[in-house]
Amino acid sequence: MGSTTKTTPRDSAGGEPLGAVRERVLATLRQDIIAGRLAPGDRLVERELAERFGVSRVPVREAVRALVAEGFVHFASARRAVVRRLTPDDVRELFELREALEVYAAGLAASRATPEALAELRALLDEAATATKEADAEAITDVNTRFHDRILALAGNSLLSSVMEPVDGRLRWLTRQNEDWTQLLAEHQDLYDAIASGAPAEARAHALTHVRTNYRSTARRLFGTDVNTGA
Repeated sequence: MGSTTKTTPRDSAGGEPLGAVRERVLATLRQDIIAGRLAPGDRLVERELAERFGVSRVPVREAVRALVAEGFVHFASARRAVVRRLTPDDVRELFELREALEVYAAGLAASRATPEALAELRALLDEAATATKEADAEAITDVNTRFHDRILALAGNSLLSSVMEPVDGRLRWLTRQNEDWTQLLAEHQDLYDAIASGAPAEARAHALTHVRTNYRSTARRLFGTDVNTGA
């Protein structure tokens, strides 16, 4: 019997592997939404995006469907995909999830973090301080996200990370809405100090304050309303 060689599907426009093209388009569009270059209500037109990226419509269509699954985009009609406007309930639910999981993760991180891991967290905090000083919104969003991701990793519970992964992009988008960057940096410094001290209860308390403060700031920016966080 002859052997069967599997071929990798390739994009008809540029010849790149189709999966790689899809991921490139998806990552760029996701970041455009997070950074505000694509605003809520903006339409995603397959033909225009295919021309922009120099690819066929197939990977664009798949990337848009992935953005729908991630909660960034919805179909206003059968053929009209637009960037989604998050409702107050959407934001509340996302922050409730953050509160439940990040507070728990902070406590675990305080009890499990090694000196080497704490040094990595400290380096991210230093990077955030530089980005804050330079008022670089995209850099601040990126490093703050990596700071929280690192705390999840320090918790040493893979299920925590897997539960957060489907909403990670939307949480990054929410982080981008809060422009009180000096306060965010101060809260992250307090959270780092609590984790580094090895005090789980203190770390959980700082994480809870941080999430609830961020929720109030985000709700005011997006909807012009105050919310009751229970704090």
